[in-house]
Amino acid sequence: MTDTFETLIEHWKADPGSTYQTWFLWGDRLKNFRSIRRGITQVAQDIHAGTFGNCYRGSTLETVVSSIAEQRQIFKGADHAFLWKPKLRIPDIYEHADNQKAFARLLHACNCCDTAEQVIAEIQRIDALKIKGLGPATANLLYFIHPTLITPFNTAIVNGFNAATGSKVKLGRWDHYLTMRTSLLALNQRFRTLLSNDLGAIAGLMFDLGQQRYPAPPLHPGANATAAWMQALAQVQSDAQSALKQKLIIQRQDASHTDMQGWLRDLGLALGFQVWIAANDRSREFNGSPLSDGCLQTLPDALTNGLDSVRLIDVIWLESSGALAAAFEVEHSTSIYSGIVRMLDLAFSGANAAHGKLFLVAPDHRHPEVAAQLRRPAFSRAAELDIRYLQYSALKEHRFPMARFGSGIKPLLEIALRC
Repeated sequence: MTDTFETLIEHWKADPGSTYQTWFLWGDRLKNFRSIRRGITQVAQDIHAGTFGNCYRGSTLETVVSSIAEQRQIFKGADHAFLWKPKLRIPDIYEHADNQKAFARLLHACNCCDTAEQVIAEIQRIDALKIKGLGPATANLLYFIHPTLITPFNTAIVNGFNAATGSKVKLGRWDHYLTMRTSLLALNQRFRTLLSNDLGAIAGLMFDLGQQRYPAPPLHPGANATAAWMQALAQVQSDAQSALKQKLIIQRQDASHTDMQGWLRDLGLALGFQVWIAANDRSREFNGSPLSDGCLQTLPDALTNGLDSVRLIDVIWLESSGALAAAFEVEHSTSIYSGIVRMLDLAFSGANAAHGKLFLVAPDHRHPEVAAQLRRPAFSRAAELDIRYLQYSALKEHRFPMARFGSGIKPLLEIALRC
């Protein structure tokens, strides 16, 4: 099994359509961890404070789980387990106060502990309560707290694990989940030089196997079985290359996240502002040089108030005095939720007079999505700040005239949309 599994992992890592390339190495994956963790903390606080309510829709839990579900293919559908099913009365954490508090204790305890033994003890404690509908899908929340201790969990991951190992893990049971986790840890250790301490990697491999993107390696490899498997894997590789060519054609028709940051950087500098580029994007190349060329090396302490999330805002314009002039979150394909959270962190942590200076920059087709996110009850404070939506097409069309004839951010306010 070792030889075929090594071949599979190497092929999976090189496949441009695999979860390794499209999700695990995705530049904004870790960027979203912070906002999801803060959201999980808020869910526990709301329950403890008695303000969570008895409804999933409009709750902070919906906001967090929706953001996780937007984490590309491996978490697509992660919200299904938490949607209220009135006929079945599940998951029973909305109408049952004690169960709701137990759920909050799980989230809070796992947020505060730092060892696998402690996390597993909390899982076993919640499992002992037998709360209807609250099963291992909760691991998708815990993964974002402890990515090196907890593996994600869904149907495809289970199917992939069973196909790869010959196991019979079932959905909906914590004991089966913990058994699978133990086996995945052992597998991850065996191939540690090819995988990662972040268990999202091996979970992504199981997901792709469960989605039948690749044939599972033969459990009892012989010459004929291995040859047939290698032939099937080669066909998958050929199909992946064809799909990549089509994807590149589509991508060339749309401006990228980096292009938007570069345009906003150049526009800000042309208008006389000091410009900050997100800390994790500074080395990205734009027009042959790093995005951070000509930009600030640090942000004023008064602007960040110690929050790392503010340093991750894609582009910030500052007056010569250090006061906020404008801030931009570019949401090319990432979660709109995460951008809004970072904007709120900026506005309520130290940036004076942020009203009317915050912009979500996204492709034109994401307008309904931007508007829907800003209407969430959890983002009621966003309405006070008049966060605006700047479409790619508007920035592309008007950036040069604004740079030449504009003054301040008034031209931006003219072309940006209110949501």
